[in-house]
Amino acid sequence: MSSRLIIAFVVALVISGGCTLWLGRKISHGRQHSQPVVRYVVATKSLDPGEVIKPEEVSYMEWPAAKPIEGAFTKTEDAVGRSTIYPVDKGQMLLGKYLAAPGAGIGLTTKIDEGMRAVALRSDDVVGVAGFLFPGSRVDVLVTYRSSQSPEPETVTVVQDAQVLAVGHQVQPNPDGKAASVNVVTVLAKPEDAQKLVLASTQGSIYFMLRNGGDHQQTASTPVDLRDISKSRPEKPVANHKPISSRPKSTAYIVETLAGDKPSSVAFN
Repeated sequence: MSSRLIIAFVVALVISGGCTLWLGRKISHGRQHSQPVVRYVVATKSLDPGEVIKPEEVSYMEWPAAKPIEGAFTKTEDAVGRSTIYPVDKGQMLLGKYLAAPGAGIGLTTKIDEGMRAVALRSDDVVGVAGFLFPGSRVDVLVTYRSSQSPEPETVTVVQDAQVLAVGHQVQPNPDGKAASVNVVTVLAKPEDAQKLVLASTQGSIYFMLRNGGDHQQTASTPVDLRDISKSRPEKPVANHKPISSRPKSTAYIVETLAGDKPSSVAFN
């Protein structure tokens, strides 16, 4: 009886070992054929625009290697020390377009593209569009001035389709959609356009015309003066009066009278 138990125990042990070995090989085989992954850098906390990324604010997240993310970082040191251009949420993957170039600094400088310049323009009349101007708006910049060629003021478009970088000290749109009344607007411009804007700001009053954000068309523009405004007014009708010299002359009538021996005459028209 004891030998039967021993045999049964040995058989059960062999079966259990075989199942364990088969299951282990199955799992190992499945791991060998699993999808490869790559580790991308993500933020471990929410980051505000202009914030310099610290080592403790980044980590790794596994991502299928078959679906690579363009611009993503695979090393934390490639992102640490750079400034954020846009807000980044916790757990969000960091991309190169979200960060300023290495050594670009912080604040407004992170938003200046290579080869471009930021120009601050002051206008006492910016209140007219201040309720609609936000960082990221597109505007045309106009100036009204008096030239040496004409005593009358004229208005000319200096730059078209310029991007607003900051409104006052505000570099990000207000989350509540509120606009501040300011008299300084910073725009992004090419170096040659920046020179025109600076010169225009010293010659007269600067005005901003708000554009559709999707309209980047450049239109032909010519200076406008008071004569152009008067041309748009309807001309007053001129009364058709004949000059006095052209009127026919009236005929005079002479009446002669005799009072006793004294004659007299009177002319009537």
